[in-house]
Amino acid sequence: MDKGTLGAISTVLVAIAFAAVCWWAFAPKRKKRFEEDANLPFADEQNDGEKQQAEKDTPSTDDVARRN
Repeated sequence: MDKGTLGAISTVLVAIAFAAVCWWAFAPKRKKRFEEDANLPFADEQNDGEKQQAEKDTPSTDDVARRN
């Protein structure tokens, strides 16, 4: 086996691997999972916004002490 044959075989193997990864990544049954995973960085921001709103809605201990 010469160097050219090994190069051709490795090229074909890499092309098959690339096609397999593309098929795996773009398969319709995985679309929902990847969309959910894509929104993970924004999940903390939504939770932080909800926490800030909850803190605004609930009175602090100083407010409760002043009322009493």
